[in-house]
Amino acid sequence: MPHVSLKAEKIFEVFGFPVTNSYLTSLIVLILLSLAFLHYNSQIKSGLKKKSKFFYLIHFINESLYHFFNTILGDQTKIAYPLVASFFIYILVQNWFGLLPGIGSLLIKTCHAGECHSIPLFRGATADLNTTIGLGMLSVLLCQVYGVRALGAKEYIKKFYNLKNPISFFIGTLEILSEFSKVFSFGFRLFGNIFAGEVLLVVIAFLVPVLASFPFLLLELFVGFIQAVVFATLTAVFINLAMSKQH
Repeated sequence: MPHVSLKAEKIFEVFGFPVTNSYLTSLIVLILLSLAFLHYNSQIKSGLKKKSKFFYLIHFINESLYHFFNTILGDQTKIAYPLVASFFIYILVQNWFGLLPGIGSLLIKTCHAGECHSIPLFRGATADLNTTIGLGMLSVLLCQVYGVRALGAKEYIKKFYNLKNPISFFIGTLEILSEFSKVFSFGFRLFGNIFAGEVLLVVIAFLVPVLASFPFLLLELFVGFIQAVVFATLTAVFINLAMSKQH
């Protein structure tokens, strides 16, 4: 039976900082995305009439995402679009990168306290709870930042606490608690769906021939896309609510 670990495994250390297999994967994805967007930016600045096919692919994705989030954010699209689009693209690529051959199956041997184990060299970053909770914290924190920038600190606090109404103190406290709960909602939803999908693929590939896991692979591609859409869309909705004045 294949070994499945709930947490990411440490593969080496850099000046005492542990580097896990999921962290290594996230660095690779970050580098690839940075190179892709640098290429896109250089093509825009070059002024060439004939651009690469890869440029038009990125441009199509960018335009489609902008129009989609414009239906949610409205006049605030230009302000919040860079964040929500970055969330979508980063999470989508991380989800799909974790399904590539070799991710999870390429093993290395590590020894600790005289015991040696074989662990995956790469692991999908969104199958690591540290990554998903971190993304959830970043999303919720920046929602508050956008709200304060749009309304001002005093006006934004009034959305939670209004001294003219004593009941608002109780309701505002519940609202603040609900803001913190969004971190866990974001993190566990994304982690649970992606981790469960990867475990399913590992088990199916172990029990039955390779081709039998192909339909499940297609299903996980769809799930990875939906989870990226859900995370980015909810972030856009929460930003829109944070930036709107209280009625």
